[in-house]
Amino acid sequence: QAANERASIALSFMAEHALTFPIVIKPDQGQRGSGVQIVRSEQELTIALKNPKALIIQEYISGLEFGILYARMPDEENGRILSITRKTMPRLVGDGKQTLEEMILRDHRAVALADHYCSANQSRLTYIPKEGESIQLVELGTHARGSIFLDGADLQTTALEQEIDRISKCFRGFYLGRYDIRVKDESALMRADGIRILELNGVTSEPTHIYDPAVSVIDAYRALFEQWRLAYAIGASNRQKGFQPMTVREMISLLTSAIREPETESNPDESKEPQQQTTRL
Repeated sequence: QAANERASIALSFMAEHALTFPIVIKPDQGQRGSGVQIVRSEQELTIALKNPKALIIQEYISGLEFGILYARMPDEENGRILSITRKTMPRLVGDGKQTLEEMILRDHRAVALADHYCSANQSRLTYIPKEGESIQLVELGTHARGSIFLDGADLQTTALEQEIDRISKCFRGFYLGRYDIRVKDESALMRADGIRILELNGVTSEPTHIYDPAVSVIDAYRALFEQWRLAYAIGASNRQKGFQPMTVREMISLLTSAIREPETESNPDESKEPQQQTTRL
């Protein structure tokens, strides 16, 4: 499909669901935030849709972003939260003298991702923020694209765990994975109020709190080992119930299809949970 035709489909989807700009465009198959864009106008939409790959258009959800890793054994009635991650968008505070580029290069943390931050803020690098003015450097909650991940274990509550457990049971055969969600604020998260699901990542998703600089290497590996211990235990339990593991041929086929661009449109998830409006292009 031509970019203009895809843009027409996207605009029809927006009209149908009463959506306005900004919206989010992302690859149908992607990882680590690669290819994800926040689009703010029809012109930007047409440019974004020149990408020939299969893309997803999503409603843009504002608020604070968190990652929640969940697990449940097949024989257990209730699951549990393994990890909560605060996804913090880095900010710099102006002094009325330095340009944004100078601020990035002189900040002890921002300089480590200077190329990315400068690219993401290309149009305002020469801007001199006023004294006390806060400038957010990125908008996506992805570690590889400049977001800061911090351990959010203190945010775990019974209400949140019960709600994540309830949502997870809506997905048949789902026992381990990470939700990327947004809520109004931390208090709303702890009350499990107004949770909006951005993504649900499968068994290969990690407990992202391990990227907190305060988390030791030993604790990070301990969290990963626990995740994979559970993954194998879940697999063994399902095999005892008669489920058959994937064959080598099936695995090769799956890997090949992940590399190739999918030729047909897959059906969107039918869950009625409060995730954002989504369609594929």
